[in-house]
Amino acid sequence: MKNTMKNCYLSLIVPVYNEDRNIEIFLQRALKIIKKYDYEIIFINDGSTDRSEEIIKSHCQKNERIKLISFTRNFGHQMALFAGYQFAQGQAIVSIDADLQDPPELIEAMIDRWQAGAKIIYAKRQERQGETFFKLVTAKLFYWLINFLSETSIPEDVGDFRLVDRGVVEYLKNLSEKPEFLRGLVSWPGFKIDFVYFKRDKRHFGKTGYTLGKMINLALNGIIAFSTKPLRLSTLLGFFVSLFAIFIVVFKSVQHFVFGQGVWLPGWASLFFSIVFLGGVQLIMIGLLGEYIARIYKEVQRRPNYIIKEMVNC
Repeated sequence: MKNTMKNCYLSLIVPVYNEDRNIEIFLQRALKIIKKYDYEIIFINDGSTDRSEEIIKSHCQKNERIKLISFTRNFGHQMALFAGYQFAQGQAIVSIDADLQDPPELIEAMIDRWQAGAKIIYAKRQERQGETFFKLVTAKLFYWLINFLSETSIPEDVGDFRLVDRGVVEYLKNLSEKPEFLRGLVSWPGFKIDFVYFKRDKRHFGKTGYTLGKMINLALNGIIAFSTKPLRLSTLLGFFVSLFAIFIVVFKSVQHFVFGQGVWLPGWASLFFSIVFLGGVQLIMIGLLGEYIARIYKEVQRRPNYIIKEMVNC
C-alpha cells in the first residue's frame, strides 16, 4: 500500500441494484473527494437488470482502481455490503449507496474522525428529505423497538453509510453467522464510535429498492439476531393471562356467593373475547418461535451468502 496524502488507503464499497442513471454522477462526485487518497472503489452489482453492470465495466477499463463484483442474482443489500467488506483491502473502509442520498463529500470528515482515533464513524441523518411520513414514523419505531429489546445498542438515524477501521472489517470477516443485519453486527463488539451529521437528500434518479416488505424483513432480522426477549415475552404473557383469569374467577365468585350480586354464567361476548384474545396471543408466540427456528434452519444449511458471477480488476 502506498503512503499518499493523509497516509490513508481507502476502500469505497458501493452496493448497486438498478442504479444506471446514478452511477456516472456518483463517480464524478466521489472521485473529486477520494482522489487525494490511495483508494479503491468496489462496486457490488446485486443482480441489476438495467445497464448498471455495463456502465461500471466501462469505468473499470478506464481506471483499474475501480472494481466490480457481480452476483448471479439479487442476494440483498446486506449481502452485497458483506461481500464488499470481504474483498476490501483498505485501512479505512467506507460503505455508501449509489443513489446520492448519502453525500460522498462527507467522506473526508469521516476520515478525519478515523484518524483522530474512532474505529467506526456513522453518518447520522439530521433531516431526511423526500421520505414519507410513514417511512419516518416506522424508522423511529424500529430503532426504539430494537434498542428496547436488544442487549446491543444501535445508533438511531443511521443507515449503512459509515466508515469502519480495518480491525472492524477483520472481525466481520471472521463471523460464523449469516450477516443479515450488519448495523447490529458492527455495533456489537463495542469499538470506539463517532458521528458526522448531514441532511439526507432525495434520490437523484430512480426508485428505492427497499420495498416495505424488505424493510420489514430487515427489521425482523435485526430484532431476532440481537435479542431473545421476544421469546421471554411468551412466558410473561402466559403468567399475565393466567393471573388475570384467576383474578376474574375469584372476583366473580366473591361477588356472586358473598354479596349475591352479578351473573354467574358469563355471556357470549366475554367468552368470545377470551377465545379470540388467547388465540391471538398463541398465534403471535408461535410466529415468534417460528422466526427463531427459521434462523436456526438457515444457519444449519450453511449455504453461501452470495454467489459471484464475475469480477473485474479484483
